[in-house]
Amino acid sequence: MSSIAVPALAPPRRAWLTDLPVLLVAVVWGSSYLAAKGITTAQTVVAVLVLRFAVVLPVLVVAGRRRLRALRAAQWRGAGLLGLVLSGIFLVETYGVVHTSATNAGLIISLTMIFTPLAEAAVTRVRPPGAFLAAAGLSVAGVVLLTQGGGFTSPSAGDLLMLVAALARTAHVMLMSRIKSVQGADSLSLTTIQLGSAVAVFAVLAAVPGTGDAPWTVAAGFGLREWGGLLFLSVFCTLFAFFVQMWSVRRTSPSRVSLLLGTEPLWAAAVGIAIGGERLGVLGAVGALLVLAGTGWGRRAVAPATP
Repeated sequence: MSSIAVPALAPPRRAWLTDLPVLLVAVVWGSSYLAAKGITTAQTVVAVLVLRFAVVLPVLVVAGRRRLRALRAAQWRGAGLLGLVLSGIFLVETYGVVHTSATNAGLIISLTMIFTPLAEAAVTRVRPPGAFLAAAGLSVAGVVLLTQGGGFTSPSAGDLLMLVAALARTAHVMLMSRIKSVQGADSLSLTTIQLGSAVAVFAVLAAVPGTGDAPWTVAAGFGLREWGGLLFLSVFCTLFAFFVQMWSVRRTSPSRVSLLLGTEPLWAAAVGIAIGGERLGVLGAVGALLVLAGTGWGRRAVAPATP
């Protein structure tokens, strides 16, 4: 399968320099679901997002102020658009995490690595391999079973929100590779603008009556454990993760980035079960295995066509 045109790729012997940071992102993102559940409720989603982004944004602005001033207007607009998409991802994903288990969240979001090559194939008009389509079907079947861990009932609202988040992540990765104005800008500046756009959206939502507790009220009620979880989400799961994603997607293909992030559900399930004490049930366990098998098969199916 042909990949979307991106800057020249690094030689294979140096590819690990690009791949390793993306794999580290998969580790921290897999751990983020339990961390988010530990400090967030349905009434504090918007407030926690404001705090999560606002903690790191001033540092980014100060560190990259000269590069930010050097950006063209088109680059600001492109990064701002990515930030709006990013805000939608975090809203849907965080509400989803609140209403489902950390294990379910991590496994369902892993469908991004299936959705992204399909979206890339639609854009390039190159049909993906038959083995990949079969793997995608296996993953979807696994998600259906995963959401039925307590019996054959309708999927929970959280499960459906995580599915929407997986689609939104796909759109974000594709846009990063397709918006030409952001291709020449440095990753730090683009990350800063994206996070700035997102925190502006969250701040506006926080001011709307009925959207939950105010950020300062939530911050005042945080103890040492909550602040530790917030800093982990801010520094590692937000700043580090999106800087690496922006940096890597311009040095390889969207499919490769999503496939490297395919280890995320392994960490989400491991953390959710080992630390969070979560249980999948028989159907949920079968579904989890199918998701992991399908995404792993999908990685191998597109690997020959991915540099």
